[in-house]
Amino acid sequence: MSNIPSILKGLRLPVIGAPLFIISNPKLVIAQCKAGIVGSMPALNARPASLLDEWLAEITEELASYNASHPEKPAAPFAINQIVHKSNDRLEHDVELCKKYKVPLIITSLGAREDVNAEIHSYGGIVMHDVINNTFAHKAIDKGADGLIAVAAGAGGHAGTKSPFALIQEIRGWFNGPLALSGSIATGDAILATQAMGADFAYIGSPFIATNEANAVEGYKQAIVDCTSDDIVYSNLFTGVHGNYLAPSIRAAGLDPNELPESDPSKMNFSGGAKPKSWKEIWGAGQGIGAIHEITDTGEFVEKLYKEYVAAKERLQLIG
Repeated sequence: MSNIPSILKGLRLPVIGAPLFIISNPKLVIAQCKAGIVGSMPALNARPASLLDEWLAEITEELASYNASHPEKPAAPFAINQIVHKSNDRLEHDVELCKKYKVPLIITSLGAREDVNAEIHSYGGIVMHDVINNTFAHKAIDKGADGLIAVAAGAGGHAGTKSPFALIQEIRGWFNGPLALSGSIATGDAILATQAMGADFAYIGSPFIATNEANAVEGYKQAIVDCTSDDIVYSNLFTGVHGNYLAPSIRAAGLDPNELPESDPSKMNFSGGAKPKSWKEIWGAGQGIGAIHEITDTGEFVEKLYKEYVAAKERLQLIG
């Protein structure tokens, strides 16, 4: 058994909703938490920076009110994603707000920093860092992260290229802390498979784009429904870091998905300007979207995952 922090125990489903740039907002986070999974959003989604204070107040107050009314079935905790890359000039400001509201879980991305981890630990928060290989996993834990998110091939956004089997088995060879797996997970069967291979949690993002609570235009939501893994393009052109994107949105921007140039990683920028606009025009998505067939409420989608998860467990028991 893994050493799981108490705040991550007792979830209805072993799922962390991935923070979706631009897409995730308090409405989606609250719905995810009320449905029994960890809800999350990037701190950078709050623009201007002062809006983050209002959003964190809204989330904490709404979940506290819900828990007071539903002591028998409290909401899951929520998480905030912090981009710790040097291009993020808001990091110090956003971390201070997370300390103010004692955000239970912080998800760090694009670099691991001891000082950020120490700030989160100062109030009892937990840090999970996303990694695309075993080398980065070692570095994250060495710098004080409590857990890891293994971003395998097929994940939406900034995905890696490793098979989930290889990535999980290598990390589990030395790490016994909380471990989530990201990469094409869109069904209850896949959640159970995630646990079977050694992870504690499934990290699910793209399917939540096709929910009524998501801050995505209707065309984006419908593309998640209409497209499959054949429509996913892996490129570093748009942010300087390789990621998975929907081919129809690339064509709509006047580009050929099959003839995209390479980008300079040093040009990464997550603080504003043209780069966030790229996410609005070029839509990120993972390879698991072929399992999404309709736009639904978040609670309905989580309920579907739960029923599939239970059915998968029962099916395996019958086989055994």
